[in-house]
Amino acid sequence: MPLQSMTGFARREGTSGRYRWAWELRSVNGKGLDLRLRLPTGTEHLEAEVRKLVAECFSRGNMQINLTVSASEAGVETVVNQSALAAVLSLREQLRDVIDPAPLRFDTLLAIRGIVDFREPEEQEGERAARDSDLLAGLRLALADIATMREMEGAALCQVLLGQIEAIGMLTRRIEADPSRSPQSIAARLAQQVALVLDGGLTIDQDRLYGEVALLAAKADIREEIDRLRTHVAAARDLLKKGGPVGRKLDFLSQEFNRESNTICSKSNAATVTAAGIELKVVIDQFREQVQNLE
Repeated sequence: MPLQSMTGFARREGTSGRYRWAWELRSVNGKGLDLRLRLPTGTEHLEAEVRKLVAECFSRGNMQINLTVSASEAGVETVVNQSALAAVLSLREQLRDVIDPAPLRFDTLLAIRGIVDFREPEEQEGERAARDSDLLAGLRLALADIATMREMEGAALCQVLLGQIEAIGMLTRRIEADPSRSPQSIAARLAQQVALVLDGGLTIDQDRLYGEVALLAAKADIREEIDRLRTHVAAARDLLKKGGPVGRKLDFLSQEFNRESNTICSKSNAATVTAAGIELKVVIDQFREQVQNLE
């Protein structure tokens, strides 16, 4: 499955009988799938189906979905209030000796409130079913559009993340190959530190001194952290190759990367390893920031 970012936009418009509709979808980063729907009056019953269709396509992202529906003017019909018209004609007949006996003009009737009303025709069941079907079909197209946009951005993000993983692997190899990690180098640094202590005139039990030196040497060993970093690098590459909604797993790996780099920096007693560890932390932070955009 292709990788997807959580950022996208799509708009689809169409008609259904006398109705014109438009779907507008916007998606940004989110910890889960959070939908905010705006459905016009008369279409609220579609909400459950809309949520179902979105959940079938996406697993993460804050998504706003707006639907607008308008009826064409051609659909307006006139309704004559027969009772009100009869009452007006009856009153005219009663007052025929008082008022102008000329026939009533049409524009005069229109000016009398309540005689003629203009309204949209009542929606028939079949018409509503056809409209709902067209609306949902339009939503499916809009979801496909936004998925395509998210996949395109996901492909670009994949290349960025692969480059960052390569940098993490390169820095891990640099730390692993650093001359300061050789037993001889470690022994020389410890010997120098012990000599400084002894030159200060302190009397220290030799057995205890050797034990402390051995403990310091064990604490300074970063073999375990290096091995875990290499394992995490391989796992991250596999996830990007697998694709699909792997954002949460990559975010977890970024936390593990950070944990190992912190430990390396705290254990390091060589400037070159510390410098590489700090550079490693910078790349890991960049990696984690980009991972937040993935579904």
